[in-house]
Amino acid sequence: MPAGARGGGRRAPPGGALAADPGAVARLRRELTARGLETVSLDGSRHRTFHAPVVRRAVYYPDWSEPARLAHTLDLARILARLLPDDAERGSVSTLPLAWRTAWSRTRMAAAMRQLDALAAGLRRIAAETGRTVRVAVEPEPGCVAATTGQALELLKDVDHDWIGLCLDACHLAVAHEDPGSAVARLRRSGLPVVKVQASNALQAEDPTDPRVREALAGFAEPRFLHQTTEAASPGGGAPGDRPPSLGSDDLATALAGALPGRTRWRIHHHVPLHDEPAPPLSSTRTVLTDTLRALFAGDRALTDHVEVETATWSALPAHHRPTCEDSLAGAVAAELAWTAGELTGLGLTPDGGRRTTPAAPPSPTPTERISHP
Repeated sequence: MPAGARGGGRRAPPGGALAADPGAVARLRRELTARGLETVSLDGSRHRTFHAPVVRRAVYYPDWSEPARLAHTLDLARILARLLPDDAERGSVSTLPLAWRTAWSRTRMAAAMRQLDALAAGLRRIAAETGRTVRVAVEPEPGCVAATTGQALELLKDVDHDWIGLCLDACHLAVAHEDPGSAVARLRRSGLPVVKVQASNALQAEDPTDPRVREALAGFAEPRFLHQTTEAASPGGGAPGDRPPSLGSDDLATALAGALPGRTRWRIHHHVPLHDEPAPPLSSTRTVLTDTLRALFAGDRALTDHVEVETATWSALPAHHRPTCEDSLAGAVAAELAWTAGELTGLGLTPDGGRRTTPAAPPSPTPTERISHP
């Protein structure tokens, strides 16, 4: 399938019952088709806890050292293999970056590697049974075992790259202070594929010592989710494209309480809309997102299959930024898709996912969207 501006992405609940009922999957596909929807990618990183009143670190369990994570991921791959459009070359399922970093051990790492080997074998079986290819994308995230693309490269160097690769989340790249062009170049040299990209923005504060900035940030410090916060250790230094050393706090609230010195800008793992910048004195990391899309799509060929618009946590935004009803949520989702489609066509992609050689009218918004109801 041509790269990424098509189909639907969904945040998937535990799928064992659905995976075991081909008739139910067929009915789901018919209902989606009747509404003009198609599914090419699933987000399998969350298991059962994402809509709980308090999520925080529970979102990272079960991790990849536990059999339940393998079973969940293969269930989603089986479902997706039956939902894929007939003309889709392959599908993708993203997954968590192995585990949250605390309490990780060599024993758990060895168990995770065995399970990733079993995952690749399971994906091969699904392809043989269904004739459809589904790949799994590990998604680096600050605070986790695979916090950066560099760490993911090292940890996944021995897995089967035909079936397992990376999901690049532009928000996570920004919070980790990674340069997208350099990260993508390293991945290309290594042979570890970018299975999909999540188009997302992090929250940014240029001067976290400014009282006005701190007051604005306090509105984003909510208790439901972790909001990992980082600052570069120094304003400069290092070679161009290097990931600068950074300081980090596991949550924005602890950063505001003094866990970070505030000598340079903060980047916060709090997804903010793609199309609408936060009100000053805050901003977003939109330039990291546009650099990520450029690194993946501006060359002679696209380097990933799927683009997922990933402002999932609308309900975690401060009240004055949050959609207030179904209609306003739908409008915000449509605006994000339109913004992303405009960026992709600006890089030369056409509505069918190909590359144009002459100017073309902007397409209908077709990148995938993953949302959480406010």
